[in-house]
Amino acid sequence: MSEALDTIRAFRVTALDRAPELLDMPRPIPAKGEVSIRIAACGLNFADLLMARGEYQDTPGLPFTLGMEVCGTVIGHGPGVAAPPLGARVAVFGGQGGLAEEGVFPAALCRPVPEAMPDSVAAAFQVAYGTSHLALTRRAGLGQAERLAVLGAAGGVGLTAVEIGAALGAEVIAVARGPEKLDIARAAGAHHLIDAQAGDLTDRLRALGGADVIYDPVGGGAFRAALRACNPEARALVIGFASGEVPQIPANILLVKNIAVIGFYWGAYLRFAPEALGGSLAELMRWYEDGRLRPHVSHVLPLDRAQEGLDLLASRRATGKVVIVP
Repeated sequence: MSEALDTIRAFRVTALDRAPELLDMPRPIPAKGEVSIRIAACGLNFADLLMARGEYQDTPGLPFTLGMEVCGTVIGHGPGVAAPPLGARVAVFGGQGGLAEEGVFPAALCRPVPEAMPDSVAAAFQVAYGTSHLALTRRAGLGQAERLAVLGAAGGVGLTAVEIGAALGAEVIAVARGPEKLDIARAAGAHHLIDAQAGDLTDRLRALGGADVIYDPVGGGAFRAALRACNPEARALVIGFASGEVPQIPANILLVKNIAVIGFYWGAYLRFAPEALGGSLAELMRWYEDGRLRPHVSHVLPLDRAQEGLDLLASRRATGKVVIVP
């Protein structure tokens, strides 16, 4: 906590042409429907990088504090709020405000955390696992024994897609850069491994029988190569563009093979189908408590090294999730 009792430290974006800075700011006061949380950990996401540059679809107005998802303890209620109770340990996806010592978030979005789940895991759980679970079940309808190809398979969301795909009974092909990342994907349940840096991706996917579902947080040439290896009636999930290139989709391939390309943005479900998001997260928490999920956090860094955490994501050196602890 900052020396002055009425201020906190926060990693703030004050201009889109400047790097975020660790600054003192007034302690936030919860408004109607909000709770105040003492933040124990904040999970980083690729969207934080885009938000800092003003390139994310939900970038807040300036200035703002980065950090989309947190785990912490409820320390204050806004008007009309009685739950969760003071002292409750919760996880919340607030979209911003997480890279700070304290934050205010909608009470309705707070979710209880299993006692056995560490703060660093709880802070890194919702976006990555929620994205993969809803995308693969609700949108792609992944079936048992179908072949799932996961691009960027050792990244924050890619690794959860490997794990959830295997748990759903799919045959999982993990595509990642280098043996170290592929080993991590294998430990998460991948049945086949493809090094993204070696050889033609289309040919190697076809050699394994092609793909029934593509899970793609990468974009660029990897998406185009995977699309050419799709089986008839395959579904290609567009999750993000970590490569920096938004691919143009050749409609003739979709037509000839009856392929569906499906866009997926997890955060939008808070607005138009919150019950689907809530049900998905509740199921994932049960899977965690049953020992079916083993979240992978590659780096845990203090708040004054938040920029280093973002750099790990930008350079794609992280595996699984990066977490910041105030």
